[in-house]
Amino acid sequence: MARKARVHIDGGYYHVMLRGNGGADIFMSDSDRYHFYLLLQEGVERFEHRIHAFCLMTNHVHLVIQVGTIPLSRIMQNLSFRYTRWFNKHHKRIGHLFQGRFKALLIDEESYLLELVRYTHMNPVRAGMVKDPSAYAWSSHHAYTGKEVLPWLTSDVVLSRFSSMPDEARQRYDSFVADGMAEPHRPEFHAGASDARVLGDDRFAEKALADHLDVARNIGLDDCIAQVCRVYGVEPDALADRSRVRRHSEARAIVGWLIMQFGKESLTAVAAHFNRDVATMSAAIRKLEKRLQSDDKFKEKLDAIQKNIKL
Repeated sequence: MARKARVHIDGGYYHVMLRGNGGADIFMSDSDRYHFYLLLQEGVERFEHRIHAFCLMTNHVHLVIQVGTIPLSRIMQNLSFRYTRWFNKHHKRIGHLFQGRFKALLIDEESYLLELVRYTHMNPVRAGMVKDPSAYAWSSHHAYTGKEVLPWLTSDVVLSRFSSMPDEARQRYDSFVADGMAEPHRPEFHAGASDARVLGDDRFAEKALADHLDVARNIGLDDCIAQVCRVYGVEPDALADRSRVRRHSEARAIVGWLIMQFGKESLTAVAAHFNRDVATMSAAIRKLEKRLQSDDKFKEKLDAIQKNIKL
């Protein structure tokens, strides 16, 4: 059965869940969690979305994300790929870290945002790990109560709904959370009532499903290679040979990066197509990403390729 397309709305709010493969732990230490924080921050800066709440559990993550114009699929693909790469290297392991695709629920923020943020912060309480969310270190609850500063977290949208005065807003938020201490598991925050992708009334769901399906991840490998080779003036077969021609290496890295951002295939498939191993392709992509931060002309070239592919 074909997977349903994700729903993308510019400025839309999503409850995102990312789980360990087979229920395995995805955080082994505080170092892992701090690195995940770093990747969250870099993602916010790069993709211009907002994180309104989060909770890092032992084997899964909850995020409340508001996207900009860049689809959630691209944001999460980048996050999961980069964290998996770091985690595997740091813990000397190989293979998948996360369980299939991330789960995401588009929500009607006017009706559900406040409750979803509370629900996210209450995860450790429901799991029996702590008796109060303030006793759990790895969620955004502390930033909401003013006990922690996370520059990449957007808390003012939620807090402003309690009061325009910061101190009063935090106090009212804290009371709101306390009122939900006995709140049970809420299935609707994991799958919408009328569609597993949307939580809102019928009008909200119908509009979202009719007009805003996310078609961002639709690039085939052959099309991507053809467009990159056209720009670089090389034949597609040349990218699979064993030569170390710089132009060929650069073109391969761009193909790998584009497929990881927008494509249908995995990096393993890209590496196999080019007769390279995954580690080699991954290293080339890291080098490319570093270059993008300082080389404006190279960034312009990559932007032009993306436009030609018609993302």
